[in-house]
Amino acid sequence: MATNVERIDVATARQNVAAGRALLICGYEDDAKCRKSRLEGSMPFARFEALAPTLPKSQEIIFYCA
Repeated sequence: MATNVERIDVATARQNVAAGRALLICGYEDDAKCRKSRLEGSMPFARFEALAPTLPKSQEIIFYCA
């Protein structure tokens, strides 16, 4: 369950993803929508769901949708 949700600007998101501090996740569960709105460095929601149980609780996660 999310405990600390905040909005960040695009520049901060890019910096955090590029530095490896954050994961960028397409918020659409539909793979076709994710492919259509894919951002560099992002992963589809389905891949994130599979990976989520292995992530540390402190992992920064950025969701986006268009």
